[in-house]
Amino acid sequence: MATEQTSSTSRIRTLIAVVTADEALAGSVLRRAADLGVAGSASDDLADFDPGARHTAVDAILLDAHVIDHRQARLLTRLLEREGAPPVLLLADGARQSQAFGWIERGASDVLSRPPGAAELKVRLLRALESREVRVHLATLEDELTQRSRQSYENRVMVALSPAMERLQTLVGRVAPMRSTVLVTGESGVGKELVARSIHFGSPRAGGPFIALNCAALPPHLIESDLFGHERGAFTGAVTRRAGKFELAHNGTLFLDEIAETDLTTQAKLLRVLEEQEFMRVGGTRPIRVNVRLVAATNADLEQLVREGGFREDLYYRLRVVMLRVPPLRQRREDIPVLAREFLARVCRENRLEPRVLAPEVLEALVHHDWPGNVRELQNAIEAAVVASKGTTLTVADLPPAIRQRGRENAPVSRHPLAGKSLKEIETTAIRETLRLAEGSRTRAAEMLGIGVRTLRRRIRELGLDTFMPARPGRPRRSAGDTTG
Repeated sequence: MATEQTSSTSRIRTLIAVVTADEALAGSVLRRAADLGVAGSASDDLADFDPGARHTAVDAILLDAHVIDHRQARLLTRLLEREGAPPVLLLADGARQSQAFGWIERGASDVLSRPPGAAELKVRLLRALESREVRVHLATLEDELTQRSRQSYENRVMVALSPAMERLQTLVGRVAPMRSTVLVTGESGVGKELVARSIHFGSPRAGGPFIALNCAALPPHLIESDLFGHERGAFTGAVTRRAGKFELAHNGTLFLDEIAETDLTTQAKLLRVLEEQEFMRVGGTRPIRVNVRLVAATNADLEQLVREGGFREDLYYRLRVVMLRVPPLRQRREDIPVLAREFLARVCRENRLEPRVLAPEVLEALVHHDWPGNVRELQNAIEAAVVASKGTTLTVADLPPAIRQRGRENAPVSRHPLAGKSLKEIETTAIRETLRLAEGSRTRAAEMLGIGVRTLRRRIRELGLDTFMPARPGRPRRSAGDTTG
């Protein structure tokens, strides 16, 4: 009975079911559907489409309002509540239309005339089929996005050797299981998205999608469409219905990076979604409910933007329920060697190169660099060094010139008390302090210094330490000309 779909909206096999006790009505609807390239069958009982029934899957159900009694109403309620249920279009004449429109609020897709005209059936049925196709596509896309997000997260690490990152990791662990909105702040390149992913995959939503959007990458007039989606014909170029990031992130987490780049109109709509968990597509007329956790990030001073009128105060306080600050790399230098080795291993793995190692002087230069571009700059520097290297050991010469220069400039001056002193000064200090500790005993001092007594006595004379601590009574002092030691 099934035929190939020939409408312009879809090229896949499409099946509908007409549920009615009126054979003439069923025949009329099925013939007109066939003219659209849509195959179908008739039934007089919704039980055939009960969630537990074994029945050929259909893409849409056209239900005659005349058959809805108490039993059918219960079956219809169960059907509309089922995840992934096909759209239900009610066929109703004047006497039944009020009842039929009541089902719209409970999840039915549309109400058609009984019997529907050819043009009406074409427009309404194809719209419902297109809507179902979008939902199926979204479900598939969500699964793919979730899998990709998990793989991306598992291939990256949040290094936390420094006290600052240890504190951040502790806070992430505390907030992840909660439903709270989170605002992540920090300089560009510090890894704010990795923090957002850690929150998502540490939460009960880990099985759902993680969707990321960089608000700075889109012009203001496109952000709204990207966030909320649009209906076909909503604006020039909108040739098909498109799902937005909020729909894609249903039952998961939406990460909005550089949220300070959104305009005030978009901010107002974001506030509504956060408060109501519903929105409308651009050009749409029906609200869409979602269950999304929002994690936002910025490198801007939002409080200053609020004072200047560039950011909504109500949205700011709604976002910063929990605020996490990611420290810049220069404030967590302990993490640099581990990050550098991780990036090096990743570059070699992704490019199928023989494993490389970092020379000790390279690590020293990396640690001393201030990294204005933070973790992102470090990653790029390692990749550039791999390209420049000629062997399996990366040297300082392989690093970008700016990092080599800044590393030398920023190398800290040692504060050790012996640094910068001559060997004579060091030896004089060592002998003098050892004699003090040995209470003037040359024998004990020589043992402590690991040298012979005669050698010690000679060095005492040569360094002019005789007057500092004379030999103990009973021990002869050598004359200046004595060379037997």
